[in-house]
Amino acid sequence: MTPCAFRLTKCLLALGLFSLASTSASASSGPGQGHAAPIQARETFDESLTLRPLPDGRVSAAFEFKTVVRGARPREPGSLGRAREEGDVSQHYALFPLELGQILRAHAVAELHLGLRAGKWDYDAWGAPGAWTTADPSPEPHAGVGAGAAGAATGAELYAWMGDAGGGEGEGGVSIDDRWTGLRSALAGLFCASLESLDERRTCAPADAFPPSGTLPPLASQYRPRSNASGSSIGAGGGGYYELRHALQPAEHVCTENLTPFVRLLPCKAAAGLGRLLNPQKLFGADWHGLGVHVRWVAPGGGGGEGGVELVLAAQGVFDPVRLSGSYRSRDWSFQRLFDRLVEARCPVARSSRVYVELPQDVAYSVVPEPTKVEGAVAMYDLLAENAERVDVSLRYLLEKQFQYPTARPPSLSPLTVRRALHGTSQAHGALAVSVTNNLDTPVRVGYLETLPALVTLWLHTLTVTLDGDARPRNDLLTDLTYQPPLPHGAHTGPSVLQAALAIPPRATLRLSVDMGKAFLRYTEHQPDAMRGWDLPGAVFFPLALDDKSYGAGLASAKNSNETAVATTIGYRIHTPNLLVDLATPDFSMPYNVIILSCTLITLIFGSVFNMLTRRWVLVDMDEGLDVE
Repeated sequence: MTPCAFRLTKCLLALGLFSLASTSASASSGPGQGHAAPIQARETFDESLTLRPLPDGRVSAAFEFKTVVRGARPREPGSLGRAREEGDVSQHYALFPLELGQILRAHAVAELHLGLRAGKWDYDAWGAPGAWTTADPSPEPHAGVGAGAAGAATGAELYAWMGDAGGGEGEGGVSIDDRWTGLRSALAGLFCASLESLDERRTCAPADAFPPSGTLPPLASQYRPRSNASGSSIGAGGGGYYELRHALQPAEHVCTENLTPFVRLLPCKAAAGLGRLLNPQKLFGADWHGLGVHVRWVAPGGGGGEGGVELVLAAQGVFDPVRLSGSYRSRDWSFQRLFDRLVEARCPVARSSRVYVELPQDVAYSVVPEPTKVEGAVAMYDLLAENAERVDVSLRYLLEKQFQYPTARPPSLSPLTVRRALHGTSQAHGALAVSVTNNLDTPVRVGYLETLPALVTLWLHTLTVTLDGDARPRNDLLTDLTYQPPLPHGAHTGPSVLQAALAIPPRATLRLSVDMGKAFLRYTEHQPDAMRGWDLPGAVFFPLALDDKSYGAGLASAKNSNETAVATTIGYRIHTPNLLVDLATPDFSMPYNVIILSCTLITLIFGSVFNMLTRRWVLVDMDEGLDVE
């Protein structure tokens, strides 16, 4: 049975349990509170598609479907386990997906980010993930949730901000850990993903690396939380606070059964609008593809309006039109070539439906049909203003017969170039090496996060920091180092977390190296494909909140005595690819060899003895029984 088929079976079982659990919540409960306006007037839906040609001939296609419930706010966590009249009300809505709204309210989630991605994102050649263009310096010109929240971590990534429930189980409250467990199970059933594996062995709380992208609403003062000493929370006023839960499964496979429930969350599904272009055969055939679900709360006045709960469903793929064109080797693209579909009709409930196309520079091209508006190097198509029937946007390079791959690597589109590898051939110990190159002309301060399972243990006394190949240690470039080691083998209560602040001079390469030990697992703890190795999550390089002291204040204080210019930071998170670690593995084939040998010997011995015992020896008279002519 393939991994996708096995997960589909688990999905059907989990979905059945989820539907039973959902009946306990109000069938019309939503993410917000209040009924000040009609349902349709309070909700808006916008969709956009950003197409960006890449220097290596590929095309990035980023879909974003944004639903906003104006005037709504997340559920008060103190109302969990109490009567509904004490802090929660039923909610009706028309555009916000019901099944997702029930999950958010059942677990009082203030902010949620879920990503299912496959492939390796090339930051140097493709820039930041998400809907942005190189012609616009902003990382999120057309999106409610920018590239920082989008991320490009390989596998299944889930993190959420949740307020303290106030009180213990005896007082009717529900702890954050219990809500985190229920949230994982519910989302696993909804999206047919193996999110149940994101248990305490993979869960941590790196609040500096994953700050809230929206606003965390203040908690009611009547719900007094317990004291917090984890250092992974943010005050929310009224004596309450919020905590982060983050988990990553690097070995998760993204299949068609993940896209099907994703599309069903759209108001028009795949029948109309830009959702029509989400063809699973084409999307999952891309060089890189990912799905994202982002929910946050926007405070009133923050976006120039009354605020509310914002849901962004994002899908992105990096397509290779040169490969799709076959022997023509052309990088011309169109909706038909990339998605094998057209926009048949516009979505009737969409407030806006737009397609953004980044136009090539210094080359002759033709774009069809005529754009609605062109601003700088970005063409915009308004599918609501135009006749949105069988729309097929295409771009052709007029003077290019065949695409010639660049012989020299173009300038990096990322402020940092990161390389990460494991050294050593031993199955008992090794070394982790990280190389970070600053591509800017100014110093860069960046946060560095490693989240490793209990399979490996870092030896901090061997940590070395060098600059530009010089053997002299430069420990002054690494500050605010914190390390949370894993508990002894067998406890399985959390991963090891290494976090630090790095100061990288302009056009310099910083190298870190640390030795590590590898665990010796029992034979019952190995995976079915143990000889392949174990996946280690990628490292995360995140921007520092240099001006915001609410969180990350310790990291923001990192200084480098050799800096002569004002340091900057990166605008989005950079995820490195996953690594495979080779652990000591028993010879799983030996039991099978013993079984085969034993069965063979038993068969031979038993067959010979049985033949001797049951065979009847008879004398045959050749003269009487043989007729010979």
